[in-house]
Amino acid sequence: MHGVFHDSGREVAGSKMPHVWAGVFVILIFGFGYLIGVRGFLAERIPAPIVSAIAAPLQPQGVDFSPVWKAWRVIDEKFVPASVATTTSIATSTQDANQKRVWGMIQGLAASLDDPYTFFLPPVEKKLFEDDMSGSFEGVGMEIAVRDQVLTVVSPLKGTPSERAGIKSGDKVLKIDGEDTRGMDITEAVKRIRGPQGTEVTLTVFRDGWDEPLDIKVKRDVINVPTLTTEVRSDGIFVLTLSSFTAQSPDLFRNALREFVTSGNTKLIIDLRRNPGGYLEAAVDMASWFLPAGKVVVTEDYAGHAQNVVHRSRGYDIFNDNLKMVVLVDKGSASASEILAEALRYHGKATLIGASTFGKGSVQELVEITPETSLKVTIALWLGPNGQSIPTSGIVPDVEVKLTEDDTVAGKDPQLDKAIEIVKSL
Repeated sequence: MHGVFHDSGREVAGSKMPHVWAGVFVILIFGFGYLIGVRGFLAERIPAPIVSAIAAPLQPQGVDFSPVWKAWRVIDEKFVPASVATTTSIATSTQDANQKRVWGMIQGLAASLDDPYTFFLPPVEKKLFEDDMSGSFEGVGMEIAVRDQVLTVVSPLKGTPSERAGIKSGDKVLKIDGEDTRGMDITEAVKRIRGPQGTEVTLTVFRDGWDEPLDIKVKRDVINVPTLTTEVRSDGIFVLTLSSFTAQSPDLFRNALREFVTSGNTKLIIDLRRNPGGYLEAAVDMASWFLPAGKVVVTEDYAGHAQNVVHRSRGYDIFNDNLKMVVLVDKGSASASEILAEALRYHGKATLIGASTFGKGSVQELVEITPETSLKVTIALWLGPNGQSIPTSGIVPDVEVKLTEDDTVAGKDPQLDKAIEIVKSL
């Protein structure tokens, strides 16, 4: 371990932090709607507003748009609302009704790609997204995504209503307050799950190993997104738990490492379980504390649409061979978590312990369509240091350890126990 803890060359969170999101778009149900809100799975790129995309649209060659305009005319000429509620909702103004149709067409266009991470954010949903990024929400505190066309829990956040209610990573949400989720997109699921503090939402959940689904009632609350905690155990092992990759995470991580260095310990456990990801640059910055300059952390593969972008270690590399490190992962570890974990393992810096990760291997960009709306679109794949894409089945750890419901109820953590055993033996 080097004697000098340095900050040189760092691009800390703030003005220099590029807007690349490597989390699960997840829709973080923190009431999140997108947390369930949106924060997590995304490995996303969130650039400055791009208005030029709609300023001068080009009609694709060989595409016949006449059916669209014919359907529009048929609706204008023949549509009669089937309910009073519908009549009220569309009678506000012709302009509002027509705008709603435009949003619906863009949503359909995005849905036609059959990509769970590509979708349109109309005004209300975009506002929820922006609110969710502030870090405090009213909701249930879990990240969700669509896997194999099924609404799936990526991870319940620690200390939140969803965790207290018994929600687990990998749970399939079949119904929300009795409403079937088949065919329901993320934005609709978010709107149904989030809600005011003190209210309840009933989730019909199916879990691998169960004979039938169960209804789980979750009482919504104010959710404050946790980021990083540390613990110095009596046996000298330093445990650093990282819950998300926010813009502030690099500074928090640096301070935690300073605490580790000054403690005089050499054994480090980084716990990335139930971490849905976040800013890519935070993951690159963290990896740089352990890797020499120039080592590949991750590559964005644009499949020929643009030049690939290779993210390399900035070379803070403050540790020598005395460092013994283990990284904990599970099904709730996604995107930026997977990037950091795989980079540290590939370059021989850490052993991975736990369960296979989520498998979020794609990059999204948030493109402004109008000042009030945005389109989140998949633009690239993540390639690990070995040049291979992150598998959709997730990254398999070096040592697999199950964490059962009985373990959780009994307050046991066999994954952490195994990590402690292994880091002591290194």
